[in-house]
Amino acid sequence: MSINVFTFSGRIGRDAEVRRTSGGKVVTGFPVAVDVGYGDNKSTLWVDCSMWGERGERLAEYLPKGSLVTVTGEADMQTYQSSGQDKAKLTCRVNDVQLPPLNKDRQEKPRQDRQESRSTTPVNDGFDEDDIPF
Repeated sequence: MSINVFTFSGRIGRDAEVRRTSGGKVVTGFPVAVDVGYGDNKSTLWVDCSMWGERGERLAEYLPKGSLVTVTGEADMQTYQSSGQDKAKLTCRVNDVQLPPLNKDRQEKPRQDRQESRSTTPVNDGFDEDDIPF
């Protein structure tokens, strides 16, 4: 028995793209840049992510370029040839994507008609502030 669980955090390199296979299946793809190392040894590891099914299609609008995400899925190394040279790329078949909570700038602003109007007229409740002993 083997387990293949790959979890990483990084920033999306370009807007998520939804495609359909010739068989009609939906796949959403997006690259994620992951910083590895530190100082002079710091580099960027690119992971090509694919999320299959309608869930990925629905999430695509929330995965724009530059977004910070945490991804969990199954890792794989795909080999290919480019200009006669053997190359490899790290891929992830995504099971879960976590987005950071919305900050104040991204939260929905309340509509004006939803806000309660506040009365500025003083209320006379039979209480005189001059009667307070302190």
